[in-house]
Amino acid sequence: MTAQIASFFDAATGTVSHIVYDRPGGHAAAVDPVLDFDFRSGRTSRASADRLLAFLAEQRLTLQWILETHAHADHLSAAPYLKRQAGGRVAIGARIVEVQAIFRRVFNLEPAFRCDGSQFDHLFQDGETFRIGELEARVIALPGHTPADVGYQIGDAVFVGDTLFMPDVGTARCDFPGGDPAELYRSIRKLLALPDDTRLLMCHDYPPAGREPAWSATVAEQRAANLHARDGVDEASFVEMRAARDKTLAMPQLLLPAVQINIRAGMPPPAEDNGVSYLKLPLDAL
Repeated sequence: MTAQIASFFDAATGTVSHIVYDRPGGHAAAVDPVLDFDFRSGRTSRASADRLLAFLAEQRLTLQWILETHAHADHLSAAPYLKRQAGGRVAIGARIVEVQAIFRRVFNLEPAFRCDGSQFDHLFQDGETFRIGELEARVIALPGHTPADVGYQIGDAVFVGDTLFMPDVGTARCDFPGGDPAELYRSIRKLLALPDDTRLLMCHDYPPAGREPAWSATVAEQRAANLHARDGVDEASFVEMRAARDKTLAMPQLLLPAVQINIRAGMPPPAEDNGVSYLKLPLDAL
């Protein structure tokens, strides 16, 4: 069955959130929803997530799943807000426990923080299958950008998270804690071994000058033209390129707040005795 997809681009973070569904009046999953965040004031807002909710209402869709491709470093997750408003189970790859353990140390999180993934409703194993109404979905482990990255193959489409970008942008960075360019290369080749007409749906786009944002390319298009990982690029060359390129990249503006929220399935840290939640800013630690 062909998956129906509606995509929503957030220009502030370059993030693409998706609603994938079986049919109008049927069932849906939200992939990588964005919670708007103003870094200067520490205020959150929900305009991006409300666009997803409006689409669900327009199409009379029941939200079954809220799917995270990984613990994002460039935006905060709106998963808890979507769940409160529309239901659904929040899910991520099972290796999130490794990412939680890494960042528990980085941020010296509170003793009660658990590195067992229990903040999420479900942890997916590689190859696990599940259903979105009449659609069958399969989980594909895609480590490299982080250990916990996964893709969701739903109908003829795969939601690839940060593993691949549009062909003229290339591939994800691997210099965050737990990243590994050799693993990323192997994950990419796993995706590019799928049938040529498989649709690959990106989580981000950073379009070159003169191109409008885009987020869908076929396997054939990626194999022919991906800037970093097209056919003919071997693993050693990719690893060398990725390591050199990553050294030139600035840290994402929202990495420190985003990771603290996203390893908690989108929830803030526990409020302190004044009723306010606080995020940490480690000095000279990264």
